[in-house]
Amino acid sequence: MNWRKSTYSGGGEGNTCVEIAESVTRIVIRDSKVPARATLSVAVPAFAAFVEGVKRYSR
Repeated sequence: MNWRKSTYSGGGEGNTCVEIAESVTRIVIRDSKVPARATLSVAVPAFAAFVEGVKRYSR
C-alpha cells in the first residue's frame, strides 16, 4: 500500500500522526507510531463525509 501522512504532521520524524492509504473503494487508516498494528478500513464515501464534517467543525 502507498501510505501518506498529513501535510500538517508535526516536525521531527513526523510519526505522531495517522497515515492513510487509498484503494478504489476503501480508505485504510493506521497509527504512524505503530504501523505494524491494526488498521481501520472505511468506505470512501464515509471517509469523505468525515473529512467534510471535520472541515466544517474546525472553521
